[in-house]
Amino acid sequence: MRLRTALLATTLMAAAPVAASATTITGPYVDLGGGYDLTQTQHANTAASAMSGGSNTMGNDTHSKYRHQNGFTGFGAFGWGFGNGLRVEVEGVYNYSEINHRNYTGVSGKTRGSDQSYGGLVNVLYDIDLKQFGIDAPVTPFVGVGAGYLWQHYNPTDTRFSNGNRSRLGGTNGGFAYQGIVGAAYDTGVPGLQVTTEYRMIGQTFTDGAYQSTTWNQSGVHTGHVNFDQRFNHQFIVGLRYAFDTAPPPPPAQPYVAPPAPTPARTYLVFFDWDKSNLTARARQIVAEAAQASTHVQTTRIEVNGYTDNSSARGGASGAKYNMGLSIRRANSVKAELIRDGVPASAIDIHGYGEEHPLVPTGANTREPQNRRVEIILH
Repeated sequence: MRLRTALLATTLMAAAPVAASATTITGPYVDLGGGYDLTQTQHANTAASAMSGGSNTMGNDTHSKYRHQNGFTGFGAFGWGFGNGLRVEVEGVYNYSEINHRNYTGVSGKTRGSDQSYGGLVNVLYDIDLKQFGIDAPVTPFVGVGAGYLWQHYNPTDTRFSNGNRSRLGGTNGGFAYQGIVGAAYDTGVPGLQVTTEYRMIGQTFTDGAYQSTTWNQSGVHTGHVNFDQRFNHQFIVGLRYAFDTAPPPPPAQPYVAPPAPTPARTYLVFFDWDKSNLTARARQIVAEAAQASTHVQTTRIEVNGYTDNSSARGGASGAKYNMGLSIRRANSVKAELIRDGVPASAIDIHGYGEEHPLVPTGANTREPQNRRVEIILH
């Protein structure tokens, strides 16, 4: 029941939402954690020898089970992340557990005591990037295994039997230890700092005869060696992990945005030969561009203005009048070409300005090509 409750607590912690994105560790980090320890019942085999009146007589072996109750664990680790999810760390760990019952002793009794283990392990872990599965979640699950060496120390653990007898277990022994790790890490919003929740199962083996049992009864004092089978600890841990390499990831590549198409011009210039109102090939090309542009920009009206330079095929005062007519003929030529290019005649207004408003100021009676023009203005 206690194991199921602790597993549920760890699951709920792993599912708690956080507001930051997941992080893959690159470089050195430190990890500190602590939590609840649940140690499985241990089987003990005690080989007793009777000590009475100075003579030793071997007695029968006894078998019993020591049941553990509440406990806690704490650890500190220094590690290195390779940036691809793989991490390696060296860990120091301390475990404590109460002992509250002893079964299969033949006579009922009450047992009180505790034990503790401490030592180091080397762990290899792997962070799982959920984005490779199409999951954009602010959490990084991880799994790992470890191996090392732990010392197991039994504090004086007394059993007082209902018939008045008493026994005590004690001693320290070291042995090979291994563990499996499943957990998840959550970013806190502080660069490099993560909160972790995890479950660990630690197993440990012992050397035979490493612990001592002393029993007091009516026949005297009995001492002997105690052998334990493997020890298993189930641990539910909350921790903090800090990675020293906190350089922010490169910003995501910005999506390519095509530049907007250039806005068509709203004014076009068509140039004419001297004393001519007919369109050249280049002039027709410009008129076609203006007609095409009128369909791509919001146009309500097209203004066509004709001009001449201040020279004239007619001399004297009639020259200005002649040029006024020539500018109107040029405007009409452009209008006719616009209509052929699909522009409605009703959308076109023409004006002739003769020698007025020159594009390039000149002296009197000067042939200036840039002043011999028609302006197409899109409104």
